[in-house]
Amino acid sequence: MSVDTPVGERGDMTGVDEPTFSAMTEPHRRELHVHCYRMLGSFEDAEDAVQETFLRAWRRRETFEGRSSFRAWLYKIATNASLDLLAKKRPEPATGGEVLWLQPYPDRLLDELRAEDTDDPESAAVARETIELAYLVALQHLAPRPRAALILRDVIGWPAKDVADLLGDSVNSVNSALQRARAGLREHLPAERQDWTGGDEDPQTLELVRRYTEASIAADIDALAAMLSDEVRFAMPPTPGVLVGRDAVVDDWVQSGFETMTGLRVLPISANRQPGLAAYIWEEKEQAYLPLTIDVLRIEGGTITEIVIFHSDQFPRLGLPERLEANA
Repeated sequence: MSVDTPVGERGDMTGVDEPTFSAMTEPHRRELHVHCYRMLGSFEDAEDAVQETFLRAWRRRETFEGRSSFRAWLYKIATNASLDLLAKKRPEPATGGEVLWLQPYPDRLLDELRAEDTDDPESAAVARETIELAYLVALQHLAPRPRAALILRDVIGWPAKDVADLLGDSVNSVNSALQRARAGLREHLPAERQDWTGGDEDPQTLELVRRYTEASIAADIDALAAMLSDEVRFAMPPTPGVLVGRDAVVDDWVQSGFETMTGLRVLPISANRQPGLAAYIWEEKEQAYLPLTIDVLRIEGGTITEIVIFHSDQFPRLGLPERLEANA
């Protein structure tokens, strides 16, 4: 049976073998992974959720009756797999602005999303803005089921009835939960959220990233401070703590001894549709530059409004080299 072979009027899957079923599900892997990532805020947890989704789908393939699309059926399974994982690992939503489990999502993998999902300007804007780190952080502050309702309704674009069927609630209950979720989301999104322009290829943004890179290599805190907004946010998951305000961020850099840090080399990166850089530091013993940190930036109005720094364990995920040679 080929991937395009009809599965019967009621979606009969009983005659589908495992290789064929895998060929049917695999084209949906990336979008399901992004969906689970929005639900969970963690790239690794999203991988676990997708694997569980495909396992459940295979084991329960006879439950697909063709009443909805195969893709929608997979989304239902993926949403429930994410909810189950949240109940097991993180039954309570994030608090205080911290999301210690937050991990970056490489743009090179986001580029694998099907073109038809983002082929119009509005869909492209939604896809970009709802994958940015500030949005991910805000989502993690919502209770799991309202979070699922909001993502399915406002990001994926499902009708309220379909969301209600998935969650086992009435349409009125879903609409009520959705209103609360939207209000909660606004509480945790940056104040300038409505002014987001997106687009890390904007000349002004590119110039600011260039200056930030040069100042980072030079460990020039004064130059870096001049690029920060008054209410800049700084986080370094999984290290606890969120700093807000230029003075607080700069003081932290000074106390951590950043000014004395030398021997840095930097590569440009892009994650979560945001610009950034990967910093390597010279290790005399290795005679090479080794991974240090990844900075992901949010830039608005010509200033840096958020810096999220990830540890060196995220370098492989972004496809970055494990070392830079001295003469490279």
